[in-house]
Amino acid sequence: MFAIIETGGKQIKVEEGQEIYVEKLNGNEGDTFTFDKVLFVGGDSITVGAPTIEGATVSAKINKHGRGKKITVFTYRRRKDSKRKKGHRQPYTKLTIDKISL
Repeated sequence: MFAIIETGGKQIKVEEGQEIYVEKLNGNEGDTFTFDKVLFVGGDSITVGAPTIEGATVSAKINKHGRGKKITVFTYRRRKDSKRKKGHRQPYTKLTIDKISL
């Protein structure tokens, strides 16, 4: 059984037991987080939401919080002293999907 959930402005296909990385969520390590924006549930029978499925939830355990690899943002224009260099590390949360329920 799999489901498509929406979190952090993105849609993610998840299965039970899968580990995923999502935008940072509120909660502590070891807590259980419940997603209620379930767009699609597939498996033996298919259920499609319009736009979401009422009463469907996906529960996941928070494994850890962290920050991604550093990316360098460099803006350059061909004028004297017209450049800018910045770095960014995106925060994330690592989850393990426990249960998909209708």
